[in-house]
Amino acid sequence: MKQSSSNRKVNEQAREVIASILLFEISDPRLEMVTITGCEVSYDRSVCNVFYTTEPERYEDVAEAFSKAAGRVRSLMARKLSWRIAPELRFLLDKSVDQAERIASALAADAHRNAVVEPAEADVPADADAQANARAEEQEPRA
Repeated sequence: MKQSSSNRKVNEQAREVIASILLFEISDPRLEMVTITGCEVSYDRSVCNVFYTTEPERYEDVAEAFSKAAGRVRSLMARKLSWRIAPELRFLLDKSVDQAERIASALAADAHRNAVVEPAEADVPADADAQANARAEEQEPRA
């Protein structure tokens, strides 16, 4: 979906306000160490999809905490923003961070595997080159 600069500003403003509310005004311990990765506010500002991430073992607890705190976060958000409407908040788990970690660990494992294999492969061509050079010297007639 194409976003205009004003829409990006609205999304970023919503993300900053919600992150601030979670950090300073919500005291639920289940919502500690939660990162708001982004927001998508609808064109008419009636709905705001809030994407968050946390540790994988806490997914269910955090989802439950967000469902209970959604009304409070919405009312605090309405006070901080000068929007005509306080948007309905939908908290959605952002699994892209987990996918990025899986890809990074797979790349690191591949790089480690290649680093271990490369020295052994590097020795073989050098030996093969040395052997080929020795054979060529033997075959050359000496004057």
